Amino acid sequence: MTPFHILELLCGLALFLYGMNNMGDALRRSAGSGLKTLLGKMTSSTLKGFLLGTIVTAIIQSSSATTVMVVGFVNSGTMTLTQSVGVILGAGLGTAVTSWITALSGIGGEGAAAAIGWLEWLKPDAWMPILALIGIAMTMFCKNHKKQDIGHVLLGFAVLMVGMDLMSGAVSPLKSDPTFASFLTMFENPILGLLAGMILTAIVQSSSASIGILQSLSVTGAISYGMAIPIIMGQNIGTCITALLAAIGASKNGKRAAFVHLYFNVIGAAIWLTVFVILNATVGALNEFFSGTVIDMWGIAIIHTSFKVLSLIILLPLHRQLEKLSVLTIRDSGEKVVENPLDDRLFRTPAIAVASASNVTREMAELSCVALLDSIRIFDAYDEKTASAIRAAEDRADILEDEIGSYLVRLSGQSMEESDSHEVTKLLRLIGDFERISDHAVNILESAEELREKKIEFSPEAQRELTVLMAAVREIVELTQKCFVQGDFAAAAMIEPLEQHIDKLRDQIKLHHILRLRKSECTIEHGFVLSDILTNLERVSDHCSNVAGCVIEISRHDALDMHRYLTEVKQGGAEYDRLYQEYRNKYAL
Repeated sequence: MTPFHILELLCGLALFLYGMNNMGDALRRSAGSGLKTLLGKMTSSTLKGFLLGTIVTAIIQSSSATTVMVVGFVNSGTMTLTQSVGVILGAGLGTAVTSWITALSGIGGEGAAAAIGWLEWLKPDAWMPILALIGIAMTMFCKNHKKQDIGHVLLGFAVLMVGMDLMSGAVSPLKSDPTFASFLTMFENPILGLLAGMILTAIVQSSSASIGILQSLSVTGAISYGMAIPIIMGQNIGTCITALLAAIGASKNGKRAAFVHLYFNVIGAAIWLTVFVILNATVGALNEFFSGTVIDMWGIAIIHTSFKVLSLIILLPLHRQLEKLSVLTIRDSGEKVVENPLDDRLFRTPAIAVASASNVTREMAELSCVALLDSIRIFDAYDEKTASAIRAAEDRADILEDEIGSYLVRLSGQSMEESDSHEVTKLLRLIGDFERISDHAVNILESAEELREKKIEFSPEAQRELTVLMAAVREIVELTQKCFVQGDFAAAAMIEPLEQHIDKLRDQIKLHHILRLRKSECTIEHGFVLSDILTNLERVSDHCSNVAGCVIEISRHDALDMHRYLTEVKQGGAEYDRLYQEYRNKYAL
C-alpha cells in the first residue's frame, strides 16, 4: 500500500464524515418542528420513548447526536431521566440504519449479491450522479429552505457514498498484502478486537463512521466474522464518549442520562461477547464458521443490527434497573437540583432550543406582569412583603433578560427554519419589554412609598381618576399575560384599542391636574408624584402593545414591523372601533 493509497483513504474518510454530518444536519433542520411535536407526544412511556429514539436516530443518522440531545433535554428539564431511558435505548437501534445505507456500495461486488444481475441497478454508481445533480440544483436554485435542506440531504448522501468508494478503493491493494493479513491476526483475540473498535469509535466519535470504515476494510477479504463481531461490539461502546463529553457540566440527571447510554452498550457487549467466546470455544461448527468465513459489508450490517436487537431484548425490560444503576453512579449530594432550560446542547435541534427559550420567556412574562399588578394593588394596602417580592421579581427579570438574550444570540448563529429564526428575533424584542414592565413595577412601588413616607394624599377627584387609569392598566397587563403566556390571540387583538384609550386617560388626568393646580386644590409636590405614576402606567401600556404585536407576528410567521402592525390594527374597521368605544365607556373619567 503506497503513500498515495493512504492519502486516498484519508480523503475518503474525510468525505464520508463530511457527507454524514451534512446529511444529518440537513435532516435535523428539516425535522426540527416535527421533532418538537414528537417529543411532546411520545415520551409519556418507555415504549413510546423507545420508538421516538429509534425514529429520530434513523432520521438524523447518529445515535451520538440523539443521545447528546437527550442529555440536553434532561439537563434543561424538558425531559425527565425516566423518559430519557427509552429514547436512549431506541437511539441504539436507530443508528443501525446507517450501516445498511453504507452497505449499498457493496452491491454488485464480489459475493452472493453479484450473482443477481438486477441488483446492479441498486449499486450507488448507477444512481448517485442523478442524486448529486438534483441535490446541487435544489441547493443552488431553490429559495425555499425546506427544499434547500432536501438538496443538502441528497448531496450529503452522495458525498458519503463517494467517500465510502474511495476508502474501499484505497484499501483494495491490502488484499494481497501479507503484512496486513498478519496484522489482522491479532484481532482474532476478542478482547483486542473489542478494544480496537472502542478506540477507533472514540476517536471519530461516531459508531456509524467506524462501522463504515470497517465495511470499507471488508473488501480486502481479510476480515472474518470472528474478527468483526468483537470489533462491532467495541464500536458500540466507543460511541458513548460523545454523550459522556456532552454531560460535562450538566446537571446530575443529565450525567445519569449519559451513563444509561454507556451501561446499555457495556452490559450488552459484556453479555454477548461472553456468549460469543463460549460458543466459539465449545461448538466446532461455529468456530469454523467464525474463523473461516470472510465477512462483507452486508454481513457487518447484519451483525451490527443483530447486536442491537439482542441487547434490547435483554435490557429493554430492565430499563428501570439501568436508571437505578445510573443514579447509584451519580449520587445525590442532598443539594437541590437546578435545571438549566437554556442549555446549549439543545442547539443540535434549534426548534427545540427556541421552544425552551420561549418557555423561559413565559416565566419572565408571568414574573413581570404579577409584579406590575402587585405594584398597583399596593396603593390600596401597602405591605412590606409585597414590596420585597416586587423588587425580587425585578432583579430576577434583569437576570433572565441577560440569560435569555445571550442564549438567543448564540442560538441565532445556528442554521434553523425561517419560522424559528423569526421567533428568535421576536423573543429578543419581547424580553426587553417584559424587563421594562418589571422596572416600571418598581417605579410605581417607589411612588407609593413616597406618598406613604411624605404622608401625601391626592384630592378625592385625583384619586378617583387614578383608580380608573389603574383599572385600565390592570386589564391591559392581564390581557398581555393571557395573550403571551397562554397564546390567546383574541386577547392580543384587544390590547391596542385599550392602549389608545389609556393614552387619552393619561392626557385627560394631566389636564385636570393643571386645572386643579390653578385652583390651588393641589401642590406641585403632588404633581411630581402624579406625573411619575402617569408616565410609568402609560409606558407599561406601550410595552403591552409591543408584546401583542410580537405575539401576532409570531403566529403569522412573518416579518411584520410594529408600525405596520399598528396601522393595520387601527384601520381594522368596525371591530377596532367597537372595542375602543367599549373601553371608553368602561374606563370613563
